[in-house]
Amino acid sequence: MPPFTTNTRYARLLFAAGTSLLMSALLAQTPQGQKSTGIPDGGTREVLVSIFIPSLPGMPFTATVDTEWVRFLSDGTRTALTNHRMVARDNRGRIFQERRALVPEGVLESVVTQTEITDPVSQDEYICVPREHVCQVEVFHPVSRPSAKKADSPEEVALGTRLISGVETIGTRVNGMIPVGAIGNGSPILTKMEYWYAGRLGLNVLSIREDPRFGTQKFELSNIVMSEPDAQLFAPPPESKILDLRNPSEIRKPQ
Repeated sequence: MPPFTTNTRYARLLFAAGTSLLMSALLAQTPQGQKSTGIPDGGTREVLVSIFIPSLPGMPFTATVDTEWVRFLSDGTRTALTNHRMVARDNRGRIFQERRALVPEGVLESVVTQTEITDPVSQDEYICVPREHVCQVEVFHPVSRPSAKKADSPEEVALGTRLISGVETIGTRVNGMIPVGAIGNGSPILTKMEYWYAGRLGLNVLSIREDPRFGTQKFELSNIVMSEPDAQLFAPPPESKILDLRNPSEIRKPQ
């Protein structure tokens, strides 16, 4: 099974958003009527990387990605963040994805923060912010097609087959261990990853990652419809301003 894939651009966008939220929270902690002597040090920012959807022609579908991130704090408190976002792929291999903020389970309704359209034929990628009515277009570089991986080591366990949302999948569990001292840990850290791969879609329909450092992260596809999606999904909103970043100006080397 292909592992979770990190997209550095997404990480940068989320990093910037996290920074803004962190700074706002810190500034809000200054009592009224008292001058701030500076910004407090410290803080934590985290990025949750979702499922990877490859650009595969001839495998159209529409689905909902259900994300759940559960963590237990040192005092036993359980925290849970969720969202549900739409994804689609057409016969040409073009991909449409919503991006929604993670929100507390059962407390807030998640809103669409941006939409993304990738086209492996034209090699264009549109990133649109609905609230601002702006889309930026960049060069898209498709990633090679993933394939199911058989359990062939003591750390990998074959889980057989299973129907998920009406799609047959092949499951694999990968048991991992971070040895003592590798990241400053005083004892081994045990991790577990479970993937259920659907050959008809060329992606993982269900992924579960368990890590004591980050809690349990679960990504599952639901409402899967294996037919051609609405063509309008793969075009930027007509009222949006387009910022073309495919031909950046030449940057000269410093003398």
